[in-house]
Amino acid sequence: MNKIIVTLAVVLSSYFTLPFLTQPPQLETETNAFVPGISVGDKAPPFNLKNIDGKKYSFNNIKDTNGNTPKGFIVVFTCNTCPYALANEQRLIDLHRAYAPKGYPVVAIQPNDPALQPGDSFEAMKQNAAEKGFPFLYLLDEKQEVFPAYGATKTPEVYLVDAKRIVRYHGAIDDSVRNPDGVEEKFVEMAIAAIEAGKDPAPATTKAIGCGIKKR
Repeated sequence: MNKIIVTLAVVLSSYFTLPFLTQPPQLETETNAFVPGISVGDKAPPFNLKNIDGKKYSFNNIKDTNGNTPKGFIVVFTCNTCPYALANEQRLIDLHRAYAPKGYPVVAIQPNDPALQPGDSFEAMKQNAAEKGFPFLYLLDEKQEVFPAYGATKTPEVYLVDAKRIVRYHGAIDDSVRNPDGVEEKFVEMAIAAIEAGKDPAPATTKAIGCGIKKR
């Protein structure tokens, strides 16, 4: 009888405790929270954000390096602190220098909350841009309203937008996020070439690899 009682106690104990051991509670973070966002072919959400020069910029007043209305925009969510973003800073500089004169300026947006990531404060953005010589706009998503509208979750993460404000490509800059010497496919450049040729980019989407956006 005692053996039966002991066995029953073990079974009941396992029944009530195993679910907690095998299915730990999932904590919601900035990297696994659902963000609806937009897809290729959708209209790019508007924005009006402060640049490091203190002025506000939107699709309506951004110009290419020739002072003309752009053919498109290389919108990239990036920051000062993520190692993936840092590894792509020179690539963004090179993209802007090569393609802004052709009508496709880089528009960098810093989405992280500085309270959670002090190295991404507005002052730090200005300092980093000055030290690196950013030739492109570096905007602060201060209210953290723009990156959720796009559905961005990583830094860096690119949205190539055409003249009609339609997203034509979304994903990584190229196929070697951390190592610029290992690049074989330059996704953003390939997408621009396709648009210029009157074609749809292929691939139109790739996986953005980087740090999770730090949101309040």
